Amino acid sequence: QVQLVNSGGGSVQAGGSLNLSCEASTSLGTSYSVAWFRQVPGKEREGVVFIDSTGETTYADSVKGRFTASKDDAKHTLYLQIGRLKPEDTGTYYCAGARWFRAERESDKYNYWGQGTQVTVSS
Repeated sequence: QVQLVNSGGGSVQAGGSLNLSCEASTSLGTSYSVAWFRQVPGKEREGVVFIDSTGETTYADSVKGRFTASKDDAKHTLYLQIGRLKPEDTGTYYCAGARWFRAERESDKYNYWGQGTQVTVSS
């Protein structure tokens, strides 16, 4: 069983940046795909970054060029740098993992979830 712990959210003004982290209870290495999702109340969870087991990273069009994801396998930690923030980036951000090589777009393909961290962007 993998446990994920999110941290690093906060409140910023539009144009600002934040660094989010997700610490795993074990090395995710090359056995897991991981992803970052976000959700606002009343809407479905939206995938924003997908990292397959080889480390290949894909970004949703809505965040491409503004968000940067990375992994530190030695620290069992995922990072998400979010920049040039817009009010529509507001939401609860979750990291997710699955013991599968391909990073799926659907949230129900992920078995392991962080508790989420709130990001609020004001205009």
